[in-house]
Amino acid sequence: MSSLILSGPFAVINEYFNSILPNCYDAIGLMLMIRIMHQHQLIMSWRRIPCLDSYLDKVNISLWPRFKMVFDLHLGSLRNANVRTLLEDDIHPHYVMRHYAEFTASLIHLNVEYGDGQLELNMEQLRMAVDELLMKLAKMFPRPKLQTVFLINNYDMTITVLKEASPEGGKIQFHFQELLKSSTALFVEELLLEHFSDLIKFVKTRASEDPSSSSDKPITVAEVEPLVKDFASRWKAAIELMHKDVITSFSNFLCGMEILRAALTQLLLYYTRLSNCIKRINGGSALNKDLVSIS
Repeated sequence: MSSLILSGPFAVINEYFNSILPNCYDAIGLMLMIRIMHQHQLIMSWRRIPCLDSYLDKVNISLWPRFKMVFDLHLGSLRNANVRTLLEDDIHPHYVMRHYAEFTASLIHLNVEYGDGQLELNMEQLRMAVDELLMKLAKMFPRPKLQTVFLINNYDMTITVLKEASPEGGKIQFHFQELLKSSTALFVEELLLEHFSDLIKFVKTRASEDPSSSSDKPITVAEVEPLVKDFASRWKAAIELMHKDVITSFSNFLCGMEILRAALTQLLLYYTRLSNCIKRINGGSALNKDLVSIS
């Protein structure tokens, strides 16, 4: 009886729905409709009114294939993107990455209460495609340091957007956090090498040796004295240059300050190892006057 009563409205709705759906390319809108259909079914089930179940199922069956088709278009656009036409010669977050972050954040938000495995699989495929595209864009920059800065800015922006949708995180957010961590460590090393390359080279290759060992080339005061005096004469100026570099390189001030803090921490570790090495050198106390206090 209910189907007979509603046959007229259903016919009007179906006619409009069938004319609109084939021309719809709004993946977020389609997923919203899927979630709304599901909520309607839940509400009617709670109220023990099952008369629209078959109709809502039919609409849902029509929505999912269309969503998948539109989603695959997004996926294909990333996989087939022309990197040269997308390159903006700018180390700040790329507009494609921002669109990806906002798109993914919307889907994550719409999936929080559902845990739809198929949707999660689709988002993982999209994440892999955008990873590949971002690496291609980064490699277009001539200097490794610029490549790293570009990646950090995009990872940081993506994480910020994703956190708004799901503060507790998730696989995709965790993935970008790991990439941000590894890229930050790489940038810190590149930044320090620009200003303290001789010191870092010594610490990595010689500082762990026993100065009093009978090796072919034991560590001497003459070997480390230039390093100590060079550091003492310009460490403040070098840190100021590092600060300016970070400020101009990173879009997010807080991210930049975290990176600068990481760089200074790593520099402190290198210098501490140098200082400890000098203490073990015969006659190393003569350099105490030139050593910068660790504190």
